[in-house]
Amino acid sequence: MPADKVMTMRDAIATHVQDGMTIALEGFSHLIPFAAAHEIIRQGRKNLTLCRMTPDIISDQLIAADCVSTLVASFFASGSAGSLYEIRRRIEKHDPVKLDVEEYSHYGMVCRYQAGAAGLPFFPLRSYAGSDLPALNPKIKLVDDPYGNGSTYVVPPLNPDVTIIHAQRADRAGNIQIWGIAGVQQEAVYAAKRAIVVVEEIVDDNTVRSDPSRTLIPSHAVDAVVVSPRGAHPSYAQGYYDRDCAFYRRWTEISKDPQALRTWLKDWVYELADHDGYLAKLGDDYWSDLEVAPRYSEAVNYGSRR
Repeated sequence: MPADKVMTMRDAIATHVQDGMTIALEGFSHLIPFAAAHEIIRQGRKNLTLCRMTPDIISDQLIAADCVSTLVASFFASGSAGSLYEIRRRIEKHDPVKLDVEEYSHYGMVCRYQAGAAGLPFFPLRSYAGSDLPALNPKIKLVDDPYGNGSTYVVPPLNPDVTIIHAQRADRAGNIQIWGIAGVQQEAVYAAKRAIVVVEEIVDDNTVRSDPSRTLIPSHAVDAVVVSPRGAHPSYAQGYYDRDCAFYRRWTEISKDPQALRTWLKDWVYELADHDGYLAKLGDDYWSDLEVAPRYSEAVNYGSRR
């Protein structure tokens, strides 16, 4: 029998996330692991290096909670909703302390994860030509093409100690199924030493086997599976609930005021025991505007020997 990898969120974070680690929390607008980030905050992790494409609200919260000392990221914005003011204060004014930043383009971050997943020493890309980023980030280097076709930029591999992602479903062994925007979750998991996957639900083996193409991450790459319905809120989980755009807009005003931001963390993270408490505080009626109607894909025929 395959090992059962289902754990509570509290145990998964306590076991796999320690002070000083490099952690990746990925999900490209979709399936962002907010519930996991809140548990990291509750457990008081410190001096983390946070890796994330589009830092967005999850990064602002972790940084405001003093969990993060270094941010490795690309495209500093709260989705389409505005600035991340806690990040801005720490970068622009070192308020309350300086945040060390290692900036790449979106594709540069993808390439770093790909190199990390494949065990490569670096990954070549041409998209930094004409950009200011190589002057700002000494880890982006220009090298000669060994095949004589001029020069190209390269980025180093990224190998987090832990990658944490959110997904729609998994079996108890840790076979992870994702549909909709997949982002860089697969590469980030394979690049990491350990992986925690938070899911909306656990399904049986037959459900996973009936549609194997949705298994983006097989069980051998996963160390812990956590069941946390609505654990990606305020981002969305395709087929389960929509993006909470109103919250994204509210965050701009919350993060502008350092005291308001810390009050939000107290009320919505520190004073709640877990994500169930967060959902209870939101209330059942909150989700009426975020409900999604069923829209099933058509069945495909995988075929089978008789």
